Amino acid sequence: MEDQRLLDNERHQIEQILQLDNEELQVEEVDYLPESDDDRDAINDHGGYEAFAEFTFNSSLASLHTYLGEVEDAHHRMAFLDGGAILNIPVFYLEGVVLFPEATLPLRVIQSNFIAAIERVLTHFDTPNTIGVVHVSVDSGSDRLRFANIGTTAEIRQFRRLEDGSLNVLARGKQRFRLRRRWIDVEGVPCGEVQIIQEDLPLRTPRDAFGDLAPRNTIQRHSLSCALASYTSCSRPFTSRDEEDDSASNSEESFERELSLRERKIHQAAIGSSESCSDEEISGSEAEHQHAMSHQNDSDSLGFLHSDYEKESEKPSPDIGKSSTSAKDSSERKEFKGCRRNSSFNHMHGVSKAFLPYWVYSMYDSYCLAQKAAAMWKQIVGAPNMDGFVKNPDILSFYIASKIPVSESTRQELLEIDGISYRLRREIELLKSIDLIQCKNCKTVIAKRSDMLVMSSDGPLGAYVNPHGYVHEIMTLYRANGLALRGRAETEYSWFPGYAWTISICATCETQLGWLFTATNRNLKPRSFWGIRSSQLADATR
Repeated sequence: MEDQRLLDNERHQIEQILQLDNEELQVEEVDYLPESDDDRDAINDHGGYEAFAEFTFNSSLASLHTYLGEVEDAHHRMAFLDGGAILNIPVFYLEGVVLFPEATLPLRVIQSNFIAAIERVLTHFDTPNTIGVVHVSVDSGSDRLRFANIGTTAEIRQFRRLEDGSLNVLARGKQRFRLRRRWIDVEGVPCGEVQIIQEDLPLRTPRDAFGDLAPRNTIQRHSLSCALASYTSCSRPFTSRDEEDDSASNSEESFERELSLRERKIHQAAIGSSESCSDEEISGSEAEHQHAMSHQNDSDSLGFLHSDYEKESEKPSPDIGKSSTSAKDSSERKEFKGCRRNSSFNHMHGVSKAFLPYWVYSMYDSYCLAQKAAAMWKQIVGAPNMDGFVKNPDILSFYIASKIPVSESTRQELLEIDGISYRLRREIELLKSIDLIQCKNCKTVIAKRSDMLVMSSDGPLGAYVNPHGYVHEIMTLYRANGLALRGRAETEYSWFPGYAWTISICATCETQLGWLFTATNRNLKPRSFWGIRSSQLADATR
């Protein structure tokens, strides 16, 4: 009897050890601050605290969606459509999901009408493998469904037919569209007439907006022929009139070609009032003095832009990582200087040929904004090399919009923004202002944005589908607060191979917020992490 009692005690101790991970994870705090720079750097490596010890999970497995089973590739891929093209395609209305171009969308198709829709596009040659995805939300006041007007086409890349007739599908967002009308056909398939949105090209500060200064010794040998305080009394420069007219006209034409219609009107109006003055003979400091004096009375036209720029520059940014305020300010100044330095020209070494100063153009230069947004994003989630994104501001704007920790309504707002620069500016504004992750219902603080953990090669936020066909967009966190666990840990149909999942609810309002994922293999790192549904998040801004 004594030996049996000892064996029972040992078995009980082993069971307690096996449950130790789960017991520790139920008591979490979000106000932890890494004490050393090594800890902060380690957190940024993978977006999580345990990363500095070891990170052994293969993040590419999650992006493959292996829980869908073996899939086959779809054929007859569709080319990119021209902006304005109109087509009729099956439309999937998804709650809790906002699909962006280049984002992955897994689907578990169970209902017969949606199965018919997938089978139709797999064999349709006009719009092969293409469906539309539109975000739908429930109006809290009337409980009525609200359909978004802007959606995204999704191209089916892989699929699998199951024995029960259902389909597992992997699709990828392709192009934004405007939903013109919707209906249900005789087979019960939801269809829509959509018009492809024409995407703009990335804006770049025109190369001819700023010219090189003449050598200083050359300038000193010639007197300045233009009064510093006025545009109105200038003599012609010392070069040949015919040569200058030709070069000026060529420069002006190439410059104006790169301006939008509105910018061109502003520029031409400015040229009309100052066309008799040449800036090419003025040195750097003298040019700045002339610019300041001559624009002293232009406060009505430039004041709002300058104040906007100053506000943006002086606006305090939230904690990024764990750095101090002064360090962050210094970092932002370095970002801006680096952006200007990496431009094709530097306004400190050139004379403005345009009415607007350099900093006005840089505020809407897509490549400058992309560099700033990429630096902020890398600092938050510890993403690897972002150089490829910086060279493609359009792709970067959609990438950040699909991963940023905001509510689905704000992400739909980002999808509806026309213009790469405007979308990037809005994302930079959100990255500066959003710090806390809160429950949508009771506003309980769940985590900080610095707690985001990259468990998939697609990023810290991605879409996953459960066995019942419901698509969840979840954000992975290495730590969360104010959550309680419900039920037992399950390993079947796990979105992250090697991890068991347990339902997690808000301890305050008892809304299901997501899942706790715990490693089933002791060699797997991190030992645990949280997956929080983005549809249950509130926008918590500073």
